[in-house]
Amino acid sequence: MYPMGGNAMAGPFWSNGPAPGAFYNFPGSTVTGGAMQAAPRSDTPGEFGTQRSYYPVTTGTSVVGLMFKDGVIIAADKLISYGSLARFHDVDRVYRINDKTVLGIGGDFADFQYIKRHIDQKVIDDQCLDDKNEMKPRSFYNWLTRVMYNRRSDFQPLYLDLVIGGMQDGEPFLGHVNLRGRSYTSNVVATGYGTHLALPLLREYSENPTAYQNLGQPEANDVMKRVMEVLWYRDCRSDPKYSQAICTADGVKVDADCFVAQNWELAHTIKGY
Repeated sequence: MYPMGGNAMAGPFWSNGPAPGAFYNFPGSTVTGGAMQAAPRSDTPGEFGTQRSYYPVTTGTSVVGLMFKDGVIIAADKLISYGSLARFHDVDRVYRINDKTVLGIGGDFADFQYIKRHIDQKVIDDQCLDDKNEMKPRSFYNWLTRVMYNRRSDFQPLYLDLVIGGMQDGEPFLGHVNLRGRSYTSNVVATGYGTHLALPLLREYSENPTAYQNLGQPEANDVMKRVMEVLWYRDCRSDPKYSQAICTADGVKVDADCFVAQNWELAHTIKGY
């Protein structure tokens, strides 16, 4: 029981917190004359040097790529999560670069917007040259490798997983570049949880020579539908809406209105959650 007339109720709500009716002095701000003002910004590194974020907050999950005998297909869902919150439900993460190249992006959304502006400018520069040459997928892949490695070497990495696909001199091409500039090419590529959930399904075809030789565009499309369905069931950061791009010798076709064929009939049998 508090004493009458005491000051027990006027203490802070928590350690170093505001007293009732008072202003809270947020870090990086000062209270002057009862009004809160931001502290002057300084570009001089502090005691621990210049601090940068190493924890992307607004992110996109898995990107999946599959190479078939006539081309390449890349798919990614349309959800951007704010931490664990499913925040933005209609963001395309698969893009047509030109008639020969497509790109799928996973990772930090702000970094994705940053590099997308540079990619768009590079495409415009190619168009302005008007020399009938378009960026080929392998050249685009090598350029992104240098960009990502340069940012990593400067201790300002772009927190992205990039999947590049397209047609290179009549042959399908598929590659992956991560935030450190590490890159590889393969018949199948996946990022995020797709590395664990999608690759085993895709490798049933990519590591079977007979199945891969018979894998045409309709079959590849069916495989991708199955993979995106598994990711929607198993990855809590995924979404049933997804977009996909198919690149063949005839050009690039992007479908931004794909939807997982869901079946939750067995949900009532799940116990203990």
